[in-house]
Amino acid sequence: MKKSAMLLALALVVSFAFLAGGAFAAEKSYSWKVAHIRPANSEIDKEMNWFAEEMKKATNGRVDIKIYGANQLGDYTVVQEKIGIGSVEMGIMSAATNVDKKLLAFTLQYVVPTYELAKKNYSSGAPFANYVAKLYEKQGIKVLAYWPVYFGGIGLLKEPAEPLNPTSQKNLKVRVPTMKTWETLANTFGYQATPLPFAEFFTAAQTGIVDGIFGGGAENYHVSFQDLMKCYIAANTHFECWPFTINLALYESLSEADRKILDAKAKELEERRWAKAVTDQDHYVDLMEKAGTKVYRPTEAQLKEFAKIGREVSWAEFKKVIGEKAYNEITATFVLE
Repeated sequence: MKKSAMLLALALVVSFAFLAGGAFAAEKSYSWKVAHIRPANSEIDKEMNWFAEEMKKATNGRVDIKIYGANQLGDYTVVQEKIGIGSVEMGIMSAATNVDKKLLAFTLQYVVPTYELAKKNYSSGAPFANYVAKLYEKQGIKVLAYWPVYFGGIGLLKEPAEPLNPTSQKNLKVRVPTMKTWETLANTFGYQATPLPFAEFFTAAQTGIVDGIFGGGAENYHVSFQDLMKCYIAANTHFECWPFTINLALYESLSEADRKILDAKAKELEERRWAKAVTDQDHYVDLMEKAGTKVYRPTEAQLKEFAKIGREVSWAEFKKVIGEKAYNEITATFVLE
């Protein structure tokens, strides 16, 4: 009897140990870094602070997310690689193309003309967004959600000749992202393209190397370079949207309950942004104008002309860079009407 009682007691101890171990695993605590590219108090900075607070509340303080804005952890190309290897846990920023040129598709020029069509392409669950998420997975990165930013435009330090004529010679040097699609677009629009990392634009502008910038939009130019901007052309060059990402191995290591919390809060973040993106874009264009920047708003007919010419040249360059097979795969996912 004594032996049986001892065995029973031992079995109970082991059972309790397993239960306690399971409870401990479910209650694991985390401290994560999330990187973004805008200054403090920008729209994305506010939203990341909201997200971090929501995650902390939903997990009773177990998930502590620290926000690093303004490229504190490196520019977006560097941070994307860091997320892939896990030295930075999370990020929300432009898609970097240095590892996979197919990600050029995510900043491809003139894919869609309206927010309605943008949502059918750049929101979670859309065919194109799903395709992009699979590209990220190959880099060890999980896309949690998407954060629509704006339609892009052209920011200039000098007033060009015929700003609303997409093919007139402007005689202005402009910074473009280090991507052939952007270089081709700027040259076609009558500018002299100078490929530079985004972080180098301010110095290049101050020293006269460039007279303007492609690749961003009103919010970006206003919060980062308002003192430099003399002219803004709302040419809707591209739809800027940022994948909200986390290291894939980290995501898969989370308990099912924690993954559900993270997925739900990321989805809410995305939905909040789609509801606000349109008014935010108009707001920042107005702010630029009030600050003294000359704003050119093309008519619908002029926008169609920009888009017709821009799509023709940038998509052809995109096809050259990634090859016909990948080009056909990607463009087959676009919802264009």
